[in-house]
Amino acid sequence: MKKLLWILLIIPSLSFSQINPDQKEQAVRIHKLINDYSKAREAQDTASLKKLLMEDVDQLVSSGQWRNGIQEAIAGMQASSQTNPGTRTLKIDKMRFLSDEIVLVDCRYVITNPEGVSRNLWSSFLVVFHKRDWKISAIRNMSPTN
Repeated sequence: MKKLLWILLIIPSLSFSQINPDQKEQAVRIHKLINDYSKAREAQDTASLKKLLMEDVDQLVSSGQWRNGIQEAIAGMQASSQTNPGTRTLKIDKMRFLSDEIVLVDCRYVITNPEGVSRNLWSSFLVVFHKRDWKISAIRNMSPTN
């Protein structure tokens, strides 16, 4: 019982940590990472995507399909852009520092097709500090029902 109580007291404090001054600088770098990813994705720039993604990145897209590894993720991104043409924008809604080296980034993800019809999604990124730089380790795309 004491162990359960301890877990219930610790978990909320970890989940809702505030951004400290050191993290503010990192948050700016993470904003740039997401912006660079969005631009590379829009341009289908595979060289840039390879610099921004971890080798073992995994992605769960809104259709429920998994893309495992950098090659599969990039190939899926390119196929998706060709199948669903339009402008893709990501706007960071919130960031949660899980540690100094792991951050959960929630974004509004909008795809506007050539006819001007928008599809509103959510996209969450797990970013990690790896070899002195921030990289994307996982991506989860969701289609809200409300």
